[in-house]
Amino acid sequence: MEPIEINAGSWYLRALRADERIDDRPALADGGITDPGYVAARSAQWADESHFSWAVCVPTTAEMVAEIGVTPGPDATAAVTGWARPGEDEALAAGLASVHRFVAGALGLTVPPPRVSRPD
Repeated sequence: MEPIEINAGSWYLRALRADERIDDRPALADGGITDPGYVAARSAQWADESHFSWAVCVPTTAEMVAEIGVTPGPDATAAVTGWARPGEDEALAAGLASVHRFVAGALGLTVPPPRVSRPD
């Protein structure tokens, strides 16, 4: 599946990027994610439909402020997780609500309550 972009009101959700135009790696590092292959791995997971992830972004700058991930389960459920940079809880909450609707409506999966974590 190709990555799906989601409009979450004041926030914009898109696939993670690390290219000449947008580089999410500094924001990911704020979340404790420093693996140089992380963005490529997330892209491959979209392709094989094993995990879907979104960068929650400021629409005017495309700056990543949170990340949301969805892992489909074998029983028509999906685990939803997310984390936000300090002070960006509102963005995470808005993104989670939109992702829950997408997972239920577009993917037809049941979503249990999300697990939200904070970077240390």
